[in-house]
Amino acid sequence: MFDISCIAEKFCNRGITLRSYICSSSACCLGAGAWPAVMGVGIWTLIDKSDYLSLLASSTFAVSAYILILAGALVMVTGFLGCCAVIREQRSCLSTYFCCLLLIFLIELVAGVLAYVYYQRLSEELKQHLNETMTENYAQPGKEAITLAVDRLQQDFKCCGSNNSLDWLQSVYMTSAVSEGRVVPDSCCKTITTLCGRRDHPSNIYKTEGGCITKLEQFLADHLLIIGAVGIGVACLQVGPLTLSKCALYISIFETHV
Repeated sequence: MFDISCIAEKFCNRGITLRSYICSSSACCLGAGAWPAVMGVGIWTLIDKSDYLSLLASSTFAVSAYILILAGALVMVTGFLGCCAVIREQRSCLSTYFCCLLLIFLIELVAGVLAYVYYQRLSEELKQHLNETMTENYAQPGKEAITLAVDRLQQDFKCCGSNNSLDWLQSVYMTSAVSEGRVVPDSCCKTITTLCGRRDHPSNIYKTEGGCITKLEQFLADHLLIIGAVGIGVACLQVGPLTLSKCALYISIFETHV
């Protein structure tokens, strides 16, 4: 039968101290480069994709990225906490260290699972909401963020409209006098000039097959896979430090009774 006290006694007899366990665990947290990878992916996702977030009906994409940033920060802090546990060799420090590692494991796991769940329903969400978001909010008062996001989306992916350029014909903006005779936004044009959106000939505007929705879906799906892989992958790497810190805690308890 498994007896942790026997294992602890063997380790103590061989001179393997509590300090070595915590150092090994801390090295896994800091030396493996987990926290830069986790924080880096989260920050990169938010900075590079921030304009597109306003086009999404759900905040799950952003939440997953924020969770990764939080997890990365906790990994960094926990590594230093492990060093403090080495110096002080107090059971309370070890308990705190173990709890922090467990929290990090759960947070990273949640981020990864959220990303994969959202990945599964991304296509349906975009089909239901993207066209409505674009046609009803573009160039409307108080919707500057969406307007900028749509313009960047159409220029970055060389597309026009959610499904095609015809989507814009019934939009709030195009049916108003503010459009000044445009049939599509100027951001649909291959070469943007003032009022270039008045002419929707294929030589003038983008006619991408599948429209912007296909391009945006593929773009977001790729990054959700990265978020999910990093979240779940690093969570699995945390099992090592988590196990070591638990062993160290058991040894600390054992040493106080011998």
